[in-house]
Amino acid sequence: MSATIAPALITEDLGKRYGKRWALASCSLDVPAGSVTALVGPNGAGKTTLLHLAAGLLRPSAGRVEVLGGDPARDLGLLPRIGLVAQDMPLYRGLTVRETLRLGHKLNPRWDGAMALERLRQLSIDLDQKVGTLSGGQRAQVALVVALGKRPELLLLDEPLAALDPLARREFMQTLMQSAADGGLTIVLSSHLIVDLERVCDHLVLVAAGRLQLADDIDALLASHKVLVGPRPTGAIAGVADVVDEARGGRQASMVVRVDGPIHDPRWMVEDVALEELVLAYLSQAQEAASVRRPHALDVVGAVS
Repeated sequence: MSATIAPALITEDLGKRYGKRWALASCSLDVPAGSVTALVGPNGAGKTTLLHLAAGLLRPSAGRVEVLGGDPARDLGLLPRIGLVAQDMPLYRGLTVRETLRLGHKLNPRWDGAMALERLRQLSIDLDQKVGTLSGGQRAQVALVVALGKRPELLLLDEPLAALDPLARREFMQTLMQSAADGGLTIVLSSHLIVDLERVCDHLVLVAAGRLQLADDIDALLASHKVLVGPRPTGAIAGVADVVDEARGGRQASMVVRVDGPIHDPRWMVEDVALEELVLAYLSQAQEAASVRRPHALDVVGAVS
């Protein structure tokens, strides 16, 4: 029997508080090693806080986070094994691309300069051009290549696609997937663009209001959820474990449900659920729950995303 591969990222009751406000609370999840994980949630959900805790930039206020078997905030030996592309892509705008790569070489003991140069050559990015004069898509590519040049085992990306046009997004994702295909890399990608994530990700982590709502293999999630269209329900439906979200119009209802068996009731038309539809259903459920939940010390969630 082969040994079980440990998750790349583990959190247990993880929380981060800023003053009296909790940006993340009671978060327990595993990110499988080698996965490409979509980290999804609205602004202010806690996504950036979770990524910064995983990168060791923040220390938890509650619970624990483990990355590659260690504590990222205390184990300096983990730093070369973790890559982070922050939301604002913090590059020195006055340096050329070539100088940026040299800086990466000096700061990272596992630096793969040949790979970085080849990726930038494939993208036709001028090494002698200053970073500040590059297009948004080119800066994003340089930031990604610098992170990949570390040869990390865990790559964390915080909304890298937000400001990119469709062509730049496609090129960015192609570079990312080429790196994932090389093996030995776990990727956590935060984004609002579900369509882009659905093409490349195999695992989903959904956070809202500072709390974990969903974390599982995407194929398993899609298989265990369905869309039902039919009459407004008046009681339990055989085969339905939970109703996640419901939209009613007149006598008709459309529901996203979690199933625990086949649905044979002929009154209901059963359809497969799309990832975006599933995400929106759970976000709607979380929003409704947050609006009726009594305020509590751990429920006062800050505006830090």
